[in-house]
Amino acid sequence: MAQKQTIQTDKAPPAIGPYSQAIAVRVGRMVFTSGQIPLDPRTGQVVEGGIEVQTKRVLDNLAAVLEAAGSGLDRVVKTTVFLKDLNDFTAMNRIYETFFSTDPPARSTVQVARLPRDVLVEIECTALADS
Repeated sequence: MAQKQTIQTDKAPPAIGPYSQAIAVRVGRMVFTSGQIPLDPRTGQVVEGGIEVQTKRVLDNLAAVLEAAGSGLDRVVKTTVFLKDLNDFTAMNRIYETFFSTDPPARSTVQVARLPRDVLVEIECTALADS
């Protein structure tokens, strides 16, 4: 039977509700992250700035969670990007592609009515992990 492991790192913001930063499924060697928003892990506050700054912080947070799970951005197979405004897609994508420049993962991007703490972007992912 597959076993799951809860992932928690202080290099990314702690969960602010009843969820985990990520769950690693060791038998399947997969990591399923919770959506990350642009919180500074040191202060717990939303980073100041527009979509580019927020996207970078989100992807830095995802990288930290994946590292704690024995994975990395280079092992991501699928992301889902939630944007407050699809007009921010091009600017978000410029930052996103710097994190996934080689063999980028499959991706879905959707506009949502509202995100936690009224941020501009949230990203979740599924990645391969070490066994």
